[in-house]
Amino acid sequence: MNAEDNVKQIELYTLVQQEESDIHKYRTDEPGPPIPEKDGEPQFTKRQIIKNVLVVSIAFVVLFISYGSMANLQSSLNMESGVGSGSLAVIYAAMIISCLFVPSFLIAHIGCKWSIVLSITGYIAYMVANFYPVWATMVPASILIGLGAGPLWSAKCTYLTTLGVWYARMTGQSEDAIINRFFGVFFMFFQSYQIWGNIIIFSIFSSSSSTASNTSDTSVPEQRICGARFCPSQIAASNNTNLERPVDTKIYILCGVFVTCAVSGMFIIILFLDRMKLVKEDQQTKRVSPRVLMASIKHLITSRYQILLVPLTVYSGIEQALIGGDFTRSFITCTLGIHYVGYIMICYGVVDAFCSFLFGQLVKSVGHIPFFVLAFVLHGSCQIVFLLWDPDSNSLYVFYVIAGFWGMGDAVVQTQINALYGLLFKDNMESGFANYRLWESVGFIIQYAYNDYLCTSTKLHISLAILITGMFGYATVEVLHRRENNSKMLGDTRNDITVTTA
Repeated sequence: MNAEDNVKQIELYTLVQQEESDIHKYRTDEPGPPIPEKDGEPQFTKRQIIKNVLVVSIAFVVLFISYGSMANLQSSLNMESGVGSGSLAVIYAAMIISCLFVPSFLIAHIGCKWSIVLSITGYIAYMVANFYPVWATMVPASILIGLGAGPLWSAKCTYLTTLGVWYARMTGQSEDAIINRFFGVFFMFFQSYQIWGNIIIFSIFSSSSSTASNTSDTSVPEQRICGARFCPSQIAASNNTNLERPVDTKIYILCGVFVTCAVSGMFIIILFLDRMKLVKEDQQTKRVSPRVLMASIKHLITSRYQILLVPLTVYSGIEQALIGGDFTRSFITCTLGIHYVGYIMICYGVVDAFCSFLFGQLVKSVGHIPFFVLAFVLHGSCQIVFLLWDPDSNSLYVFYVIAGFWGMGDAVVQTQINALYGLLFKDNMESGFANYRLWESVGFIIQYAYNDYLCTSTKLHISLAILITGMFGYATVEVLHRRENNSKMLGDTRNDITVTTA
């Protein structure tokens, strides 16, 4: 880090110290989770803070080995009647309701730790439902997981951001840098679920007789229309054996392993995560109230930063659903077979995990802007390639290259948007992160809702348009935030000069 960066961090830290009494307080006329005891003073030692960051990170990676990997398979595994993609759309629709009503209520009653534990039970139910994936089992399980996802992520984000603020105070470092570092560590672990989950998928589905016996008419030659030209309505007519469902035995083994992982994640939180003591000052948070909805709407309306970040946050959901739904089905499964999904997505997971950690470390030196530019170039280029590329099983390396580049871009989107929300809305974290999950959920819903109705090329054009709009909004936020900081520093300098003169 050069001298100029050190000066900037000192200036930022000075501003933070001037506003220290406001950090982690919630206005009494707005709902929000209870604030930490002693006006936000650290409750843990530095060693305990690091331990808790690792516990949260490990628990989430173990949990999402099951859910994240199963979600990547839904569009390929449960294509019948659209139950796979449909269940994912239901999850994120329920998550929107959850983000608006549940987090404050739940966190106020049982705290961040037990909110995470209770939320994980919905994920376990969804894994169990995949033993018999029909609408009657998948929809209730999807609603449970959606209702739990809001408090799960709000509690996690609030917990990590609070730890970051405490650690910054204890070490005299910039809050932005520490929060970025903690989220970078978290997403390094979190994104590695792609590695472990896909190793499990590949190991189970790569063995012989992984697909059901072929009942198709072998006298009719296969017609593989894959890539951007793939259309769900043409699956039956294509006679593509790669799109056939694997045998039930292997699916049952997969579901059993994933249920075990989800249960393990829950017990890691129960046994090893320290409880963050809270002061329940706002009685409105003790009941489900429309004031939570009004506070989120008020935050959206009154915060120009939030309004400008909506398209980029929506894209965060779309790009994850695109790689997990369309890339895995339209490109990998259609061209190579479902057993290659795990193999290729391992590359995606490795790059995503490594870059999540690396970018979290580098952002303190170069800032957010270069990384968002990198994400725009990577994802924009990949989507153009998707539109022009005719996937071929003889060009296997291309699948890995695209998966790696997409993982690099996703590392930026996930770590930097989370950290940006933590920085911009640190005086109202609950409403900020609730809006983050809400609009990200909208992105997932958009992508999964039309997943079985639109051709892949149409979905790619929509994704590109939202990416461009989102990056324009982010650029505007950077300009406004820099102007605001410069104005504050200029005002502080004038005040110091006035005091010295007096």
